[in-house]
Amino acid sequence: MSTTTGTTDYLPDAHWFKASASSGTGGCLEVAFLPDGSVALRDNEALEKPPFVVSEHVWTCFLDGAKGGEFNLPA
Repeated sequence: MSTTTGTTDYLPDAHWFKASASSGTGGCLEVAFLPDGSVALRDNEALEKPPFVVSEHVWTCFLDGAKGGEFNLPA
């Protein structure tokens, strides 16, 4: 993962990351791991919008489903 910074006022102390596979042309989902264990997500093309914050449990469930192919785009 690579670290990014944004111009948003939301969660100004958060350290945002995006996948190293992301290209430099935008369109990346960024995540920040917050001190309380929750995870914030944002679209780096819409930094003016507030991030979506989920609990550690929800994030873990999502990752497990993604690793298992549950969220693959339909063919």
